[in-house]
Amino acid sequence: MSEHKIEMVLNGHSHRGAAEGRRTLCDYLRQDAGCTGVHVGCEHGVCGACTVRVDGQAVRSCLMLAVQADGCTVTTVEGLAAADGTLHPVQQAMQDEFALQCGFCTPGVVITLATLTDVPEKPSEAALLAAMSGHICRCTGYQGIRRAIRRLAGEATGERA
Repeated sequence: MSEHKIEMVLNGHSHRGAAEGRRTLCDYLRQDAGCTGVHVGCEHGVCGACTVRVDGQAVRSCLMLAVQADGCTVTTVEGLAAADGTLHPVQQAMQDEFALQCGFCTPGVVITLATLTDVPEKPSEAALLAAMSGHICRCTGYQGIRRAIRRLAGEATGERA
């Protein structure tokens, strides 16, 4: 199999590497770039655990090849917090509302919600809840995640959750 050189902006920093043409982005990010917050679940794009942001869009990294990310800006959950450690508003809402248990699905959920909320025109609670249909969580029962979404939607409208 041939190896291809790739360059990307990964979590705000220039990153260079090489990957075989058939290597998935999730495997590359975890094993070669050290972004272990990217979780490999179903490997079919169904569970959402491998969700990362590529050029501003939430994508399933198990369905994307690493070579396709050449020249792209990629953000994993490790890249959301501020340099001083201040959590992203989605991370903070998830923490405040106890919206995680084992943490396996959490990075993908956080990336999806952050992608939707990091825009000038904030989405509604219904839109955020609809986005959750692309994520499977076996532990939480979703209630904490729903509370975090209510909090995020309330912050967007100026209301308290």
